[in-house]
Amino acid sequence: MTKEIIRTDLAPQAIGTYSQAVRVGDTVYLSGQIPLLPDTMELVDGDMAVQIRRVFDNLQAVARAAGGTLADVVKLNVYLTDLGHFPLVNQVMAEYIAEPYPARAAVGVAALPKGAKVEMDAVMCLTS
Repeated sequence: MTKEIIRTDLAPQAIGTYSQAVRVGDTVYLSGQIPLLPDTMELVDGDMAVQIRRVFDNLQAVARAAGGTLADVVKLNVYLTDLGHFPLVNQVMAEYIAEPYPARAAVGVAALPKGAKVEMDAVMCLTS
């Protein structure tokens, strides 16, 4: 098994012992993204919609660095500190990903890194 580490300056750098993404064959595992600005590594200012968009922008940057797009995502995991924001995730997601939608899970969590209110990770499938 050969692992290719994916890295881009267009998404936040890892804040721990992990890679932005890892490709194995045609599968790319995208690490969790919170609404950090890549250039400052600070949380984006703005309402929840702005934060969710920043997360999708970060995921999109990593997907592109791996040679894909968000259209190639087959599984998306969403972590929210307030599940009341779930309808807003659906609304913003539709701006970034068209049908057919990936499989998805949404989980309510007590806390996220850096005090973020939303985090997402994904699995992407690419054709060789």
